[in-house]
Amino acid sequence: MKRSLALIVTLASGLVLSAAAQTSPAPAAPAVPAKVAVIAFQAAVGQTNEFQRNFADLQKKYEPKRAELKTKADEIDGLEKQLQAQGDKLSDAERANRAKIIDDKKKQAQRFAEDAQTDLQGEMQQVYEGVASKVFEVLESYAQQQGYTLVVDGTGNQQQAPVVLYASPSTDITKAIIEAYNLKSGVPAPPAQPTAAAPAKAAPRPPAAH
Repeated sequence: MKRSLALIVTLASGLVLSAAAQTSPAPAAPAVPAKVAVIAFQAAVGQTNEFQRNFADLQKKYEPKRAELKTKADEIDGLEKQLQAQGDKLSDAERANRAKIIDDKKKQAQRFAEDAQTDLQGEMQQVYEGVASKVFEVLESYAQQQGYTLVVDGTGNQQQAPVVLYASPSTDITKAIIEAYNLKSGVPAPPAQPTAAAPAKAAPRPPAAH
């Protein structure tokens, strides 16, 4: 975690890679001091009052299904106990018939439980995303007001590295990395594609996505 943050700070503190072979290179932008913050984003969302309320409502919504599943489980348990107690008094055909009924009920209960779990997980995801999107808006506004250039999700673990949730435009090194990689690889730019004749009046361009 410390090494990752140290690397981010190094990259954000003005290290710029530029492609060579430019006849008149543009002047380098002044370095912007990096100010990095870390947040456990999922925990932050889960601890909001709104999420806690919505989660409790969702638990209440699925309480009838949990009760129905318990009823099914109790019925199956009762049938199994009856079969065990009366098994030696039943004919082979009757014993096989009861065993099949129990097996069918188990399969039905399993499908019911799986469907309920799938529905619950889907609604849970919707609840999380609905709150998370608003938490992110607050995070973005706070980061800008406080002058943070990077906000890193510290939820990452050994399987998942920290994720950059917000970055000041001054820390975006995408173009510089592309230029540096093209220079190192030595692969020339592809030839320009032929274009159709220009229309009499160019169509208006859609607004850029933010």
